[in-house]
Amino acid sequence: MPPLPPLPPETPTARSRRGRWRALLAWAAAAAVALLLIGAAGQWAAAREASFQADSIRRAMEVHALGLRDAAGKYGYLPRTAGMHPDVFDVLAHPRDPAAQQRANRYIEEVNRHAGSDALYLIDLQGVTLAASNWDTPQSFVGESYANRPYFIDARAGRNGLFYGVGQTTGEPGLFMSAPVRAEAGAVLGVLTVKISLRQLQEAWTFAREPILLTDARGIVFLSSVPAWMYQATRPLAAADLDRMKREQQYGARTGFSPLPWTVEREEGQPGYLVRTDIGGKARRFLALDEPLPDLGWTLTVMADHAEVTRARERTWMLGLLCAGVLLLGGLYWQLRERRFAEQRDARRDLELRVRERTHALDEAHAFRKAMEDSLLVGMRARDLEGRIIYVNPAFCEMTGYGADELLGRLPPYPYWHPDDVAQHWLHYQAMMSGQPARSGFESRLRHRDGHEVITMVYTAPLIDADGRHSGWMSSVVDITEQKRAELRQRQNDEQLQHAQRLASLGEMASTLAHELNQPLMALSNFASAAKAFAEQGNQALLASSLDETVAQARRSAEIVRRIRGFVRQRTAGTEDCAVAALVTNALALLQGEMRLRQARAEVRIAPSLPPVRGDRVLLEQVLLNLLSNSLHAMLATPPEERVVEVEADLLEGRVHIRVADRGSGIDAAQAEQVFAPFFTTKAGGLGLGLNICRTIVEAHRGRLSFANRAGGGTVFTLELEISSP
Repeated sequence: MPPLPPLPPETPTARSRRGRWRALLAWAAAAAVALLLIGAAGQWAAAREASFQADSIRRAMEVHALGLRDAAGKYGYLPRTAGMHPDVFDVLAHPRDPAAQQRANRYIEEVNRHAGSDALYLIDLQGVTLAASNWDTPQSFVGESYANRPYFIDARAGRNGLFYGVGQTTGEPGLFMSAPVRAEAGAVLGVLTVKISLRQLQEAWTFAREPILLTDARGIVFLSSVPAWMYQATRPLAAADLDRMKREQQYGARTGFSPLPWTVEREEGQPGYLVRTDIGGKARRFLALDEPLPDLGWTLTVMADHAEVTRARERTWMLGLLCAGVLLLGGLYWQLRERRFAEQRDARRDLELRVRERTHALDEAHAFRKAMEDSLLVGMRARDLEGRIIYVNPAFCEMTGYGADELLGRLPPYPYWHPDDVAQHWLHYQAMMSGQPARSGFESRLRHRDGHEVITMVYTAPLIDADGRHSGWMSSVVDITEQKRAELRQRQNDEQLQHAQRLASLGEMASTLAHELNQPLMALSNFASAAKAFAEQGNQALLASSLDETVAQARRSAEIVRRIRGFVRQRTAGTEDCAVAALVTNALALLQGEMRLRQARAEVRIAPSLPPVRGDRVLLEQVLLNLLSNSLHAMLATPPEERVVEVEADLLEGRVHIRVADRGSGIDAAQAEQVFAPFFTTKAGGLGLGLNICRTIVEAHRGRLSFANRAGGGTVFTLELEISSP
């Protein structure tokens, strides 16, 4: 095989072309490495910012968790200690004794008022409330059954109960804590429960910049800084859970819980998880962390805006690209210098121009950042580790009246400290220097240079330099002087309103007394006139009967005064078994003269087997007397042969229903909502208090008073009362 011919010698042009290709490949490799490094640096910056956010969230969680546990633990002692009182044991032993129940009501009311809780109440082993702190209010718990509530079931079994839900009686949500009431031998006699409202915590959360929410063991949100998320679920609920919540009425009448409008993303190595959602019609992305609270059975979730992580990554990328560009320009400059020395001055000029452009951009960015700081309305103050002021913004200078040149470099005591609060200023300063500033901020009074006071809220956080080292403290100072003045004005207005309400109550009670005494006094006058006539006729039997009726009406007047005095003192009505037929008969007896005068008659239909009602006989007769009198007045324009007052009574669903019907013109629909309002009347010279007083008496008997127009004309008033227990 003949030898191969030698390769032709490489020409200068070929060598130059090969060198350019090598240089191009080297630049491409360098660019690829630079892009990888920039990408990695961006990811590192994002991870570092996410870690900072997670630390900030954890610190916020500690504060919120401490507040929740404090709210729950503050009253944890109350059910057990209140259950040791003799009045509690007495009413459990004698639940039907009105005196024992009254003592227990007043004791529990006093304990609840001193403790500051929402409600405190005692339940027997059947789940029925025997005594409550709100016993004298329209929403009294007394007589209500809470046997379906978990806190009652746990306490009846000898365990302390803890349950958050919506109140069955009031409809207001709250935290219920219960404890068993034990005898000396250890047996469970009853259950004492305290209700605590978390309304203040909910209101405080509404001012949070980022979402905060609290979920129960089933994943249902029951407290949230975003109102639209309330009573929505983080996960699907099983049918058994829905049935149990419906049985326990944990969240009132709600039977369905829609899922939260979230999209959850979890990334490997990232603290917490990402949440995509819409708030106020704006798409948001948050970093969220969960903190289980096993002692309460809840989960606390705190979020932070994830846009800061994205911005950190983008800033790092831009800075990396800027550095890569500078290096690229430097490399090009070196290459051009080696290749084309003649073009060196042009390349240098081009590089200097680019550097000036970059420097100008950085100067503009710095000026923009400074303009943002100067436009803040919140005062900013930075101090180094020795307490020396190293930065103040214009808002802080305007707040104190001192210029930046007068404050920079100053050590405490600072000139704006209020002379009356120097000790408190030193206390907050030493707490900061020891690394324990108030996490939730503190109120501080400053003195302006011109002498006026400035009330502020101060929030202090560590100042971290670019290397991640603690270099001092940064404080945000918010002027709340006007807010404090507004709060003072509000308190003064509230006091004036309460004073006006007390005066109105006095006037209403005076009118009430006059209205209630009018009918028995009129009866006294009629019976006295009749007695005089019978005396002139010599009719001793009728004379004695009239005098007996006169004495009875005098006693009735005294009884009314005593009862109204009892209402003034907020006492419950006396309790006795009252036959419905006797109540109606006594009321009609007092209206005999008026019925004859108005040519009216009464038709009474009351079943003989109707059970008696439990209540105050005089007050119930007063209600019936007022309703009957109103019926007679409503039929003034009705022909005499049709003037019939119909009184019926029967038993429906365990309650006695007494109906008083007339054949008048009925009640106009435009006046229907004002029928029970004080001082509203259609009678000439009437006070407009009769029906208002009647409804007050009926509600005090745990009853109900309502009305409706009859189909053939007229009005029917229905009085519902509880029957006497067998």
